[in-house]
Amino acid sequence: MKQAASKNPLRLRKKHGSGARRDISASDGHRLVLAQSLRNAFIVGVIAIAIFCALWVALTTLTNRVFPWMTVLLGAMLGLAMRRAGRGVDWRFPVLAAMMSVLGALLGNIVVAASYTAETFDTGTLQILRAVTSMTWPVFFDEVLTAADGFYAALAAGLAAFLANRQLTRSEYYALRLWRAESDRHQ
Repeated sequence: MKQAASKNPLRLRKKHGSGARRDISASDGHRLVLAQSLRNAFIVGVIAIAIFCALWVALTTLTNRVFPWMTVLLGAMLGLAMRRAGRGVDWRFPVLAAMMSVLGALLGNIVVAASYTAETFDTGTLQILRAVTSMTWPVFFDEVLTAADGFYAALAAGLAAFLANRQLTRSEYYALRLWRAESDRHQ
């Protein structure tokens, strides 16, 4: 009778585990911190910007239109790539993602403008980029970049920063908090 009384008829059967807490320590949090790689995040960010620029130029050439909102996709792409490669858990990764997103948006606009100019003069994009002088930049910033480009670059930076940090489980977050508390006590 005692065993039947301990079973609650309204309770669903547990399929996911016993419900007991896992053994988590500060060393688990330290392993999370050691798994971070700012270098990997930077390298993947550069690759993502290069791929994005190529895709943006291809789409612009194919449709004969420039889509300034594409930089928001760059922000998402950068944030997710940095999350995967960098495995960051601190503030450096969102800051790096935001800065690279703004620089990538500017570089993408420069490459798209050079591609459009290359089509106009029936030459190559790289040839146009090599021919850029100090006289070219004021014209580029006056005629090509608009307020919409700045807005979308800021939006992309926010999205990249939001997506750049690694998503932690409850136990990983708790282990990280334990490690930070322990390292604060030792200082």
